Order: sequence, then structure tokens, then C-alpha cells
Amino acid sequence: MFKKISVMFLALMIGVVSAFAQDAQVRSLTGGEKYKIKGVIVAQDDNSFIIRDAVGVDTRVMIAPNTSIKTKGGFFGGGDTIASTQLVRGLNLEVEGRGDNTGSLAATKVRFGKDDFRVAQSIESRVGPAEIRLTQAEENAQRVSGQIDELMAISNAARGGAKAAQDTADAAIAGVNATNQRISAIDDYVVTSTADVKFRVNSAVLSPESKSSLDEIAMAAMTMKGYVIEVTGFASAEGGTKMNKALSQRRAQAVIDYLVETHNVPLRRIGQSYGFGELQALADNTTREGREQNRRVEVKLLVSRGVNQNVEVRSLGQDADNE
Repeated sequence: MFKKISVMFLALMIGVVSAFAQDAQVRSLTGGEKYKIKGVIVAQDDNSFIIRDAVGVDTRVMIAPNTSIKTKGGFFGGGDTIASTQLVRGLNLEVEGRGDNTGSLAATKVRFGKDDFRVAQSIESRVGPAEIRLTQAEENAQRVSGQIDELMAISNAARGGAKAAQDTADAAIAGVNATNQRISAIDDYVVTSTADVKFRVNSAVLSPESKSSLDEIAMAAMTMKGYVIEVTGFASAEGGTKMNKALSQRRAQAVIDYLVETHNVPLRRIGQSYGFGELQALADNTTREGREQNRRVEVKLLVSRGVNQNVEVRSLGQDADNE
């Protein structure tokens, strides 16, 4: 029974990861020739990544310090400059450059949409933990197999008869059941810390008090394995509905930028953010105090119960907002 459960679990994890790691031959480009390639990142390292185009052809792209990496301009103006370390698997992008002497593409310009960037971040936040869980599952299976072999050897050498054999079998089954329960709980995420980050009217700028709360969240996250940070933006009812929704998304992005740039929180650890605008208000928007409570970003630190056995919810205090 244990072997069947383990095989099913490993097959599921491999199916998730293999969608981004299928083997394919990387083509060789002509040195000095200009290229413009559209596709999806399927693999990456510190200074390069592999892009797969619409017909399934892979090309290695080299990133230099002077390579321009930006999102495409949108509703709020020009594109944002993105660090090469923030490029993740699953990102749909367009690359321009020339072939180098290794057959790779020396990129001069990399462009992609903001929505594509957020979607790729969400994909990576799930694929990365899946790969980790696969490794942990394999290690657990090997460990349990060794325990069962040891128990069987003890059983065969014992002279206690049927009672000793039954005790050994019971211990082996208990170990298998405990391991299966932990594997099943890997995808069971619980909230361990929360914080409400408040903002001034029509502002997406973090206050010193807000940064202090985010510092606590980041420090708590670094002590855990298998964590994910959920970021959700909100706004009060001043202004139009469309403007408030955009403002709430900018507030959520300001929190994500601080966690990534200040504390080096990996992008795969941040779930896809969302701005609710004036929806889901906490308090009455007709009062000043109510509007102050509604201008917020909710930050939740979630951890896998399968990786962290003892977790408890803890709320981090936040400063009040002023009109």
C-alpha cells in the first residue's frame, strides 16, 4: 500500500515539473547575425536562460550587465526595469540581439507584459515548491524503506516468537502511516503570521511603520521551510471604482517590491497578488476611521503543515493611517 501511494505521489510531482523541463536540443545561432525571438523561458541560471519558441525550438540567451530588461508600457506609462534575477520559468517574452561565438543569443533587449510577468511568478511559486517536495518525498521513501529493512532483520533474529514479530510489524506500519500523513500534508498550507499595512489617501508609499511590519514578516519567513507570502491590496471608496482597483494593485506591488528588494525574498515564495479596490471593505467608508482601515494591504505568511509540524497564527500590529 505504501509503495502505491508513493508512486502516485511521485508521478504527480514529476508531471508538474516536467512541463517546464522537457529535454530539447538547443540550436546554434550564426555569430554577428541579428535575431528577434518570441517564446517562453523553460530553463535558467544566473547569466542566461533558454527560450522555447512557438514551434518548440530552444535558444540559449546570454544576459549582459548592459542588457535592457523591461516590462512593456501600460496604463500608467513606460515599462519598469526588471533585474535579470527576477526572470522566471514560464515567462512569455520577446528577445532581441546578435548571435555570439558560442552559438547563443547575446541579448540587447528583453521585453514582456506585466500580466505575463505576474502569471510567470505565480507559476514559479508553485513549480519551485513542487520540485522541493519531490526531493523530500524521495528522501522520506528511502528512509522509510531502510527502517522497514532494519525492523525485518530484527524480527528474523528475535526469539520472542509471534509477539515479537507482531510488535515489529506494528512499528513498521506505524512508521509508514506517519510518513504518508506527512506527505499528504505537504500541500496543506496554514496562516502563521498576518499583517495589515496601511496607506495614506491616494498613496502607495510605504511608511516606516509599514516597513517595520514587513521586516517582521520577512524575518519570520526566513526561519521556515515551505512558506508562501500572500499579498492582497484594498482601497477606500474615495475616487472612482476603476481608479481604486488600480491603486489597490499598486499598493500590493509596493509591498512585494519591498520584500524582494530589501529582504531578497525569492519570487517563487510570493503568491500572485490581487487588488480588490474598494471591494471587501473592513469598515464604514462614510467615516474617516472606516476609510483609514480600508486603505490597506493584507499580508499573510503561509507555511506547509507537512514541512512545519508545529505552526500557530500570529498577527503583527500596524500603524493607523491619517487623512
